[in-house]
Amino acid sequence: MKGLYRYLAAAMFAGLLLMAGCGKSDQASSEDYELSDITFPIEEEDISLKFITESSPMAPEDPNDKLILQRLEEQTGVHIDWKSFSGESFTEQRNLAVASGDLPDAIMNTHYSDYELLDLASDEAIIPVEDLIDQYMPNLQAVLEEAPEYRAMMTAPDGHIYAFPWIEELGSGKESIHSLDATGWINVKWLDELGLEMPSTTEELKEALIAFKENDMAGDGQTIPLSFMISNGGEDVSFLFSPFGEGENWDHTVVTNEDEVLFTSAQDGYKDAINYLNELYELDLIDVEAFEQEWNTYLAKGQEGRYGLYFTWDMANISGTEDYAMLPPLEGPDGRKHVARSNGMGFDRSRMVITSANENLELTAKWIDQLYDPLQSVQDNWGTYGDEEKQNIFEYDENEGMLKHLPLEGTAPVELREETSIGGPLAVLDSYYGNVTTMPDDAAWRLDQLHETLVPYMNNDNIYPKVFMSLDELKQLSDIENDLFPYVERKKSEWITNGKADEEWEDYLAELDRLGYQEWLEIKQGAYDRNAEVEAEAVE
Repeated sequence: MKGLYRYLAAAMFAGLLLMAGCGKSDQASSEDYELSDITFPIEEEDISLKFITESSPMAPEDPNDKLILQRLEEQTGVHIDWKSFSGESFTEQRNLAVASGDLPDAIMNTHYSDYELLDLASDEAIIPVEDLIDQYMPNLQAVLEEAPEYRAMMTAPDGHIYAFPWIEELGSGKESIHSLDATGWINVKWLDELGLEMPSTTEELKEALIAFKENDMAGDGQTIPLSFMISNGGEDVSFLFSPFGEGENWDHTVVTNEDEVLFTSAQDGYKDAINYLNELYELDLIDVEAFEQEWNTYLAKGQEGRYGLYFTWDMANISGTEDYAMLPPLEGPDGRKHVARSNGMGFDRSRMVITSANENLELTAKWIDQLYDPLQSVQDNWGTYGDEEKQNIFEYDENEGMLKHLPLEGTAPVELREETSIGGPLAVLDSYYGNVTTMPDDAAWRLDQLHETLVPYMNNDNIYPKVFMSLDELKQLSDIENDLFPYVERKKSEWITNGKADEEWEDYLAELDRLGYQEWLEIKQGAYDRNAEVEAEAVE
């Protein structure tokens, strides 16, 4: 393999072989069944495909214990021989299979970056799939006909498609559920008990947090006025950067209304936000564990009702919904209210790949295409119906041919979905709601909250899009980001706690330049401009 990926995969392979004390296992891919013009269910016996997949620790150890996959096997006549792993174990086993050449037929829930995807394609470990889509996959074709922008996003700079995507539409543009991930949730029960209004400025928020602390609202000294998980996606404190300049998000990238790409962490407003957070830290309002805590610790304190304000995608997963409400945009020192958007959308271009070891391409493509059937995609994404042993997320209305979400009955949405859904390649388009399925109650609620509270203050019209860059561009960005991002995130934590942002700012900017920040901007801006031209041509 090439470059860094070759080195890491080979090293992983060697290390795992030493630990295992064994060589190659049995054939990892299926025999050639010599099937053609396939229709499901297949009448031949003992037809199977061999897949590696990533699965949640909350899910059954054997994916075939999931009702969704049992139904798929009955519908297709194809048994899937899964090797399922979680977390880092999946990454190790996925890389080991490639490094050893002992490839399965396909890899699902791949977690491949664009760089890894193109590198694997260059090494011919995975194959192009655009011809398979055109010949054997009518369900996916229908999705791409209805929403042709996704074919462009799937297509690599060399004109090939190397993976099958996950698509989840829940609103569009600023109204998309993916417009913001690090949402603030404030304890309105405590506000009411103290006779305080919902904060509308950064100063009012500071005063509310002080009141939470001084009155020890959780009791027994357990009150935590403000908590977060620094630089950790939806649990980061980035929302509190928005009142200062352009704000911040997980990939440090915003696009102005003049189509200029900015590195958020190099803006003066970023420094002002750091100084504000340092002031909160000096007042002992910030959780001392916010700079190192892991999810389980963060979750436990939230479930104990200790937070005055915290950040996550969905408060139901941490504090419950009874005592908390979404923190609205705060007016900053310059009088402006602003919400920096996340560069997110419901699209993952590499949810499944077919390897070069696969000798049953038509069979595999047609099986994967079943995952893009509208009713099937909805279940793949969220869970299923009719399970007599587990809580169901849907009921199926046979008269309407529609899946309808059931009440969660206090179960955290993420827990139920990770236990029963399969993820993988799928498509849920906005046109499916009210037709194929209902919208999840929690998603509909969040969209309403975003619409009423945050969307009016998303001042930037565009996000940084899902640009499919070349291998060279991705390599350059990766090389820069490997040093640039950790440096930025380290200084962010240091400055919030030590208050030295002003005196170190010029040296910090100089170090950003040394680490390749200007080259990073040029690559990002060039790719953004190129993508805009492609989109304009598509509209014409």
